[in-house]
Amino acid sequence: MITVKAPGKLYIAGEYAVVESGFPAIIVALNQFVTATISPSDTVGSIVSKQYQENSIYWRRQGDAMVFDNRDNPFHYILSAISLTESYAREAGRELGVYHLGINSELDSADGKKYGLGSSAAVTVATIKALCQFYKLPMDKSKLFKLAAIAHLSVQGNGSLGDIAASVYGGWIAYHSFDRQWLQVQRQNCSLTELLAMPWPDLKIELLTPPADLRLMIGWTGSPASTSHLVDKVAMVKAKQRAEYQTFLQESKACLRRMVQGFHAGDLQQIQAELRHNRQLLQDLGAFSHVTIETPILKKMITIAEAAGAAAKTSGAGGGDCGIVLIDQAIKPTTMLKQWAQEGIERLNLNVHTVSDQSISNV
Repeated sequence: MITVKAPGKLYIAGEYAVVESGFPAIIVALNQFVTATISPSDTVGSIVSKQYQENSIYWRRQGDAMVFDNRDNPFHYILSAISLTESYAREAGRELGVYHLGINSELDSADGKKYGLGSSAAVTVATIKALCQFYKLPMDKSKLFKLAAIAHLSVQGNGSLGDIAASVYGGWIAYHSFDRQWLQVQRQNCSLTELLAMPWPDLKIELLTPPADLRLMIGWTGSPASTSHLVDKVAMVKAKQRAEYQTFLQESKACLRRMVQGFHAGDLQQIQAELRHNRQLLQDLGAFSHVTIETPILKKMITIAEAAGAAAKTSGAGGGDCGIVLIDQAIKPTTMLKQWAQEGIERLNLNVHTVSDQSISNV
């Protein structure tokens, strides 16, 4: 049996702007995982998730095609990842097999609470990692990111794919999104093997080392949010308010550039200052796009954290889910956490996860 893991993520800064080609964000991988297991089967394969056992699906091979016994299923990201990886396997001359694929996610709570930690991205990455081992396909981080990005984009249709990058590369990363229109054209003209070997326009992924005195804390509001829905709402207004949107993009890029410099210099105060600036930019975006990015409970969470001497903001698309706090290790957050609890804000006791190369390469 093959077992692989892919971590969840949280956005630190650069949200919304990062959906535009070449614009940056800072993202962190967390030590909560999607685990994929795969084992060979003779005739009938299965896809089983511990979270959705009543919707487990069974399938057979007809030639190279997967034929499902029940096609109404919630596993769109898994199936997209399988389809794409098996296309890549066929290009590499592999004979397709039958297998049992198991998926178990820690990214949502046992009672079904959704924390907004990027479960769809992690399940896509974990599925592809497992299949690449099953078919003995060499896979480095660059190829894994590209394959997972194509699979995820074909289902979601929007977004920056930064959550895929965090799940593949781990740790703290500075991510610049690639040109998705270019990718759409190349998909029609190139094999997957060629596409994975190409440089992708505007794509840049840089590992960052946080200052020793930086501590990341996460508060969950208890209210889930739909990233794709919020991104769609902002996309609808950017053409109408082009000047404001372009100003937001350029200021976000400059803010993220300064924040990355803070990481390079090990300067926690600079990082915190730019986090606060990025929060203000997102508030401005929410105001002119009429999208609620910072909900009242997220604002309370941030206000309490700022009073404790930390820098804080929403994480990801906002509208619910999590807020993030960057605080000096020397500051005791006891009062902040007590006040959070009084407001119904749950601290997620998670740490940054680093992905080792050995967990990806089959060489």
